[in-house]
Amino acid sequence: MQIPKIPRIGFVSLGCPKALVDSERILTQLRAQGYDIVPTYQNADLVVVNTCGFIEDAVEESFNAISEALAENGKVIVTGCLGAKKEVLQSRYPSLLAITGPQDYEAVMTAVHTHLPQPRDPFTSLVPPQGIKLTPRHYAYLKISEGCNHKCTFCIIPSMRGKLVSRAVVDILGEAEQLAKAGVKELLIISQDTSAYGVDIKYQAGIWRNQSVRAHLTDLAAALGQLGIWIRLHYVYPYPHVDEIIPLMAEGKLLPYLDIPFQHASSRILKLMKRPASSENNLTRIQAWRRICPDITLRSTFIVGFPGETEQEFEELLDFLRAAQLDRVGCFKYSAVEGATANNLPDPVPEDLKQARWERFMEVQSAISKQRLATKVGKTLRVLVDQIDDKIAIARSSSDAPDIDGLVYIRNPQQLQPGMWSEVLIERADNYDLYGVSKL
Repeated sequence: MQIPKIPRIGFVSLGCPKALVDSERILTQLRAQGYDIVPTYQNADLVVVNTCGFIEDAVEESFNAISEALAENGKVIVTGCLGAKKEVLQSRYPSLLAITGPQDYEAVMTAVHTHLPQPRDPFTSLVPPQGIKLTPRHYAYLKISEGCNHKCTFCIIPSMRGKLVSRAVVDILGEAEQLAKAGVKELLIISQDTSAYGVDIKYQAGIWRNQSVRAHLTDLAAALGQLGIWIRLHYVYPYPHVDEIIPLMAEGKLLPYLDIPFQHASSRILKLMKRPASSENNLTRIQAWRRICPDITLRSTFIVGFPGETEQEFEELLDFLRAAQLDRVGCFKYSAVEGATANNLPDPVPEDLKQARWERFMEVQSAISKQRLATKVGKTLRVLVDQIDDKIAIARSSSDAPDIDGLVYIRNPQQLQPGMWSEVLIERADNYDLYGVSKL
């Protein structure tokens, strides 16, 4: 009896952690239905490309990935944020098998079934309870909502992913508990707007572990803190109720880490961006957070070269950096993404001036980062080992999220393995990373 050939799917995942979670969900569904996932174009019967369309560079990366998949394989399904621009993709790539938008898992599966029929006997036992993950076994991203209710003038994500849709709190906590049981030691909580979680479902409560938990950031964070693993919060807008989660960090229930995108410090620019809060309020709150939780790590992102940004307003941003002394900072030059309403604002900043301001911004922040990391020399930090590479262990402390923050390099990795905890004596620091020796 001839064994039927298992259909094979190639998969390319681009973009932010939120898109990564989308990819994990699609891969889990494909695997559950008996498809095999292969790492090369040549061995795949068709390829799915999950695209990003947030900024110009990401769009270009997505175009390049689609072109490569078509050239190497020829049978390609496109999904993700760039899939929202269906007409553009159809015009540019008429041979695509199908185009679906972000979060449209059913449409992806329908397209796969159409062009590569589902096996008759899917091996559902091949799928682990926590689903297929694209991250290492010891950490995972947990998405708590889709979409966003904001209308930030520089962003087109709401037009691609829609308005806020929060998950039921018991579903989130159930998935988190399953991941913890599967060996995940760090959960990274993500969404488009983590602070707004639950507002669309009126903070509807659910029962978890015989306790009532509201679909609200503070209740959710407190419940996640009961799992006994690292809980790291990302994309937290600076709403007033964010202050309520800082004590949870001080108590050790959450990692003392807050990713809060301020974007700028000028009140006028923030208004043009349609962003909440002012720099004065933010500085006051940062000081209060540090009084409650002295070890808190603050990460943020900013945009330079926003249309109309004056030299004085840029200097105001640099002054805010010096005053806030943020630990981790990302900076983007304003990108005129098609569809962003900010593109219609007057007085666009020339590209060479954007670049100059970006360089000045990074110079200021680099010095701040170096100074703050230097205070950790001589201290012992608990770290989570990510990989062993060339006789050195690469790990992260509570201050370091994967891919976007710094690393801790350990020079004696003999007894260490990925996913292990280690106590590390920090011997030296540079602008972004720490170096030390394991005390195991």
